Amino acid sequence: MISAKKLSLTTAITSAIALALAGNPSIVNAASNERCYGVSKAGENACGNAAGTHSCAGQAKIDYDGGEWKMVPEGTCTKIGGKLKPFDGVNKDANINKS
Repeated sequence: MISAKKLSLTTAITSAIALALAGNPSIVNAASNERCYGVSKAGENACGNAAGTHSCAGQAKIDYDGGEWKMVPEGTCTKIGGKLKPFDGVNKDANINKS
């Protein structure tokens, strides 16, 4: 039998996950997308950064920061000058207009 405390915790965790997925459709489609570092403009990042200095979307302070990422269709990150892993510095090769 599940205790009331465990049931309450399970419900809270499930609710938090559901809200996160509902609020960020890119997470739901993550199987066909990939994290692309160094291609987001300031304020346009998808989520927390690699350094862990923030944990929310839209908090990037610098254009094309190598620690900031956004979701892009799988296979397009390197085509637009991004990298699949975080890196130090600013991406001078970012070209978000390439496809």
